[in-house]
Amino acid sequence: MKKILLALAIFAAGSQTVLASDDLKAAIANPQRSPENVVRDGARHPYETLKFFGVDAKSTVVELAPGGGWYTEILAPYVRKDGKLILAGAGARLKTKLEAMPAVYDKAVYGDFAPGKKIDYAPKNSVDVVLTFRNVHNWIAINDSAVKDVFQSAFDALKPGGVFGVVEHRLPSGMTQDAKASTGYVHEAFIIQLAESVGFKLAAKSEVNANAKDDANHEGGVWALPPVLANKDKDKEKYTAIGESDRMTLKFVKP
Repeated sequence: MKKILLALAIFAAGSQTVLASDDLKAAIANPQRSPENVVRDGARHPYETLKFFGVDAKSTVVELAPGGGWYTEILAPYVRKDGKLILAGAGARLKTKLEAMPAVYDKAVYGDFAPGKKIDYAPKNSVDVVLTFRNVHNWIAINDSAVKDVFQSAFDALKPGGVFGVVEHRLPSGMTQDAKASTGYVHEAFIIQLAESVGFKLAAKSEVNANAKDDANHEGGVWALPPVLANKDKDKEKYTAIGESDRMTLKFVKP
């Protein structure tokens, strides 16, 4: 009888693990996602990326500068029941999109996020995960103080043990990063040093979003590559063959 009960317990524990994983897979497969976003899954690896950062369905998550809502479409339904999603710096266009689908997005909340001006999206020591996807170069372009303030805000908002997850276009160490990161690419060492300067510890790196075909040397910077293809028909086949940028994926922890 004890063996049967033990087997049932192991089965139940295994089932819970599968269900937890399936919750995220279901959010990624949710038909509410924009088709133009879904086609980028192969380049952006949302399942592997969010699992690497330790995001679960009960997490309180901050997404910094969500832009058009590529990750918002996944995070909102994933944490809707048992967690919380704070969108820091959501623009009017994204808000309109989310408000049109309350069955999916009604639990998402907004926070002030204007680097260089005002950052106020969560109380100190209140969130589990802060995420940013391909945004750091934009904050560098404002000024050194602005980008450091963003990293400091993430540190302050996180609970002890909380995770700051960063995905960014990666500049090879042998290439020069200018003061404004005008190509859109950033040195990995720069981001690590910046995170550590505000108190974070680097917990892990992942190559899940790496792309060895990208040498970061393109006319017009990273925007020459998909999905933007800023140079239009010029060398379009070459850039399409490269695919999306080579990206670092860094997991920092607040001690």
